[in-house]
Amino acid sequence: MLELLVRNARLPEGRGPVDIGVSGQRIVRLAPRVDEDAIETIDAGGQLVSPPFVDPHFHMDATLSLGRPRLNVSGTLLEGIALWGELKPLLTPEAVIERALRYCDLAAAQGLLSIRSHVDVSTAPLVGVEALLEVKRRIAPWIDLQLVAFPQDGLYRAPEAEANLLRALDMGVDVVGGIPHFERTMNDGARSVKRLCEIAAERGLRVDLHCDESDDPMSRHVETLAAEALRLDLGERVVASHVTAMHSYDNYYASKLIPLIAEAGMHVVPNPLINITLQGRQDTYPRRRGLTRVPELRAAGVNVAFGQDCTMDPWYPLGSADMLEVAHMGIHAIPMTSREAMGWAFESVTLNGAAAMGLPDPTLREGGPANMVILQARDPIEAVRLRATRLAVIRAGRVIARTPTRITELNLDGRSSRLDPSEYAPPEDV
Repeated sequence: MLELLVRNARLPEGRGPVDIGVSGQRIVRLAPRVDEDAIETIDAGGQLVSPPFVDPHFHMDATLSLGRPRLNVSGTLLEGIALWGELKPLLTPEAVIERALRYCDLAAAQGLLSIRSHVDVSTAPLVGVEALLEVKRRIAPWIDLQLVAFPQDGLYRAPEAEANLLRALDMGVDVVGGIPHFERTMNDGARSVKRLCEIAAERGLRVDLHCDESDDPMSRHVETLAAEALRLDLGERVVASHVTAMHSYDNYYASKLIPLIAEAGMHVVPNPLINITLQGRQDTYPRRRGLTRVPELRAAGVNVAFGQDCTMDPWYPLGSADMLEVAHMGIHAIPMTSREAMGWAFESVTLNGAAAMGLPDPTLREGGPANMVILQARDPIEAVRLRATRLAVIRAGRVIARTPTRITELNLDGRSSRLDPSEYAPPEDV
C-alpha cells in the first residue's frame, strides 16, 4: 500500500493529469493513472504540482530584526551594513534562534524547503554561527539549510575575519563566503577573491561571494572570481551573488565578461527584491533598475537562480519567504515577459536554485524524493502571476502544511458569485 497518493496533478513541464504515488520518502509511481490503495489520498484537481521552492541567497542571522536598534532611514546598502554593525553586539544565540525558527515556519508554509543563508563571521564571538548551526539541526527534517561563512566587514578590512571564517568552517559551516567590493581597495578585493577560492579548493568546499553589489562600473571582482574558478577547477561549486555592477558595465566589457563566466561553469544569483530597492539610490534620472544582465547570462548558458536575500532586516523592510514573489518581481524589473522567460522565472526559484546550491535534482520523477508543492494554479506562469496559494506542502512523503483554496464570495447588486483567481487565465493553447 502507498503511503500517499496525489491524483490529477499537472507537472511544470506540462504533463498531466498524472497520479503521483509515494512510499517512504520516495516517489515510486508517476503515471496517468495509479490504481493502488494509499493511506492518504489528495486530489490535486488538475492543479500544478511542482518541486519545492529554493532560496540560494538569504541572511538568516538578521531576519525579522527590523527596527532593532533603529530603522534604515536612507534605505541604502551602506546604512544597512552600518546598522547591522550596531545590532551585532546586541545579538544573543537565543534571539537569533527564535527569529530564524519563526522565519523557517513561514518558509515551510510557502513551500520553501531549501535555503542557503550567509552568516556573519567578521567578529568574535560567532553568535550567529552557533545559533544557525543549532537551527540547521532542528529544521533538518523539513528544510535543507546551507550556511555560508560570510565576512560581512571584508576579509582584510576586519582584522580577525579570516581566522573567524576558518573557525566557522571547522564548526560545520558549509560554504566559503566573501564580499570583495567592500574591502578598502580594489586590490584588496581581488586578493580576497583569490584567498577565499583557495580556502574552498583546499577544503573541497563551495564558494559563494557577494560580488560587485554596487552601481560602480569599475567594480569588477566577478572577473577575478571566474578566473579563479577556472584556475582552481572549482567550476559549478562557485556562485557569484548579486553582480549588480554589471548593469553599469559598458557593452564591450560585458561581451568579454559573460563568456568568461560561462566558461568557468559558475552560477549567478541575483536578488530582485533587494537589488531593485538598494541599487540606484544615488541616481536622479534616468535611474538604473539595479539588476544584473539576466537575459544575456541565460543566452550564454549560465545557470541563473533568483534569491530572496532579506526579510524584515536592516536592509529590507518587507519580504515574506515567498519565492514566487521574487520571481514575479524579477519578471517586472528585468523586464522579461515572453512566455518562455516567464516560465523560466519559475524554474529560477526551483530547479536552478537547487543547482546553484549543489542539491540533488528535485524534478518530480519515479525514484526521486517525495518533496513537492501543490499550487492553486494550472501552470508555472500562472503560479508566478498569482503568487499562487500553496494548497499543500509535502516533505519526504509527509504533508507538513496545508492552506485552504483561495475563493472569494462576491455579492454585487444582488448577483452572487464565487471568484477563483485561476479562472482568469489565457486559453490552453497560448
